[in-house]
Amino acid sequence: MLIAQISDFHITAPGTLYQGIIPTEVMAEAAVAHVNNLDPAPDLVLFTGDLVESGLTEEYDAARNVLEKLDAPYAVLPGNHDDRENFRAAFRDHAYLPRNGPLHFCLNDAPVRVIGLDCSVPNQHYGALDLDGFTWLETCLRADPEKPTVLATHHHPVASGVPYLDAYANRSGPKIEGLLREFDNIIRILFGHVHRLMMAPFAGSLAVSCPSTASQIALRTHENAAPASFMEPPGILLHVLRPGGSSLSHFSPIGDFGPAMDFF
Repeated sequence: MLIAQISDFHITAPGTLYQGIIPTEVMAEAAVAHVNNLDPAPDLVLFTGDLVESGLTEEYDAARNVLEKLDAPYAVLPGNHDDRENFRAAFRDHAYLPRNGPLHFCLNDAPVRVIGLDCSVPNQHYGALDLDGFTWLETCLRADPEKPTVLATHHHPVASGVPYLDAYANRSGPKIEGLLREFDNIIRILFGHVHRLMMAPFAGSLAVSCPSTASQIALRTHENAAPASFMEPPGILLHVLRPGGSSLSHFSPIGDFGPAMDFF
């Protein structure tokens, strides 16, 4: 199974720019075109949050228009910049999303199960999972404890080492890790939010973040670092997941890097 992971579009209202300077809808269109040109094509495109910047209906209309150009099926999770109810309304035809409460989902039809965990906290930038969410996740995992499983969320469940990012991490990360350690079938934990590629061991598996399709947050690890972003190359992640539980992940940059050269 091949999953293409996209994250953090931050699409703004028509006629506006992200942070006043970045045309995020144009960059999202480029990401979708990039995915559509993949060979082989992905079995699923997984979007891990912050679809839009301010949670506005008109932003979701624009984002939906972008995503509908995907050739492959796709699934979406909200992030801290999303509005849960406007998000739900925008994707009301996506039957895997619940009609009320947090937007957790479980896609179980493929050889690898994909669980989406909505850890967004309304009006906050950090993430957390409430008791009902833990119960839901545990029930989902115990329903088939042998099936290879990918867990996707938005907020990073492990420290990034960037102080101004870690203030907005998933505060339930240690508790989620404790639950996942009861299972040996978790082959990836996928997230966005940090606007850059990072990897860390987590619950006996590997936690991996997808870069944004817009700007990338500066890798500043000293204690008093000032928040900043750069226009580093955007990209997506490609996850090759096998029924036996083996896996690998690749970073795929978005852009025109010239023709292929006949050496390696």
